[in-house]
Amino acid sequence: MPREDSALLQKALRHKFKNAKLLEEALTHKSHAIERGSKSFNERLEFLGDSVLAAVVAHYLFKRYADEDEGKLSKLKSQLVARPSLVVWSREIGLGKYLWMSDGEEATGGRERDSLLANAFEALLGAIFLDAGFSVAQRFVVRLLSKKKRIVETDYKSKLQEIIQKRYKIPPSYLLLEEKGPDHNKTFVMQVNVRRRLLGQGEGHSKKEAEQAAAYQALKKIRQHRLAPKIDPHHMAEEHALSEPSPRRASRRTEEKEKS
Repeated sequence: MPREDSALLQKALRHKFKNAKLLEEALTHKSHAIERGSKSFNERLEFLGDSVLAAVVAHYLFKRYADEDEGKLSKLKSQLVARPSLVVWSREIGLGKYLWMSDGEEATGGRERDSLLANAFEALLGAIFLDAGFSVAQRFVVRLLSKKKRIVETDYKSKLQEIIQKRYKIPPSYLLLEEKGPDHNKTFVMQVNVRRRLLGQGEGHSKKEAEQAAAYQALKKIRQHRLAPKIDPHHMAEEHALSEPSPRRASRRTEEKEKS
């Protein structure tokens, strides 16, 4: 379970913890705690950090967009506190390399797993809040937010549906796979499919957030596999998303129709 010295992380955060145990708890994944027979891991801090993040982002947007209505602010807030944003920020500070996790978790790519990084980011924010108060936690988040020159409202579900609908004339379908965690901090796992083909899977603290995360993963997959050239999840073009059926398969379908 190699990990880097957390002193480097504190330098990136511009905050030195007075209570080192808080930082250790924030960086400890449940798998590591189970291996040690400990009850100290980061899920409670994650719950706290989620609320701190929501408050900081709401205040930031309220001040930055003085002329926008509640509906617009709510949409921007939902985007900024969603998993894709947290993953980006986690990677900016190199959070994955400081985490404590089991060998099994690490062997399966835990240090780079989006869900694990997003949860650890919220836990870290909760730890900063407990260690130094709201203003310090706020400054940390605002520094990350301030790097965005423009905050563009992004609806990954709509963008994915636009591509799939254009190609297949049917919308993608979403399926709830799992609900996990306590009632006060529940996590939903959703997957998105088209014609029984899995496109993406995502998690969130609400079904809508999980659907957006699944759609985001689907758009990433489309781009990475070059099923739709030049598709950017943050600025979708109207390229074809999925390849047409092969000529052999199309020919076979035609023959079957003729026989029937």
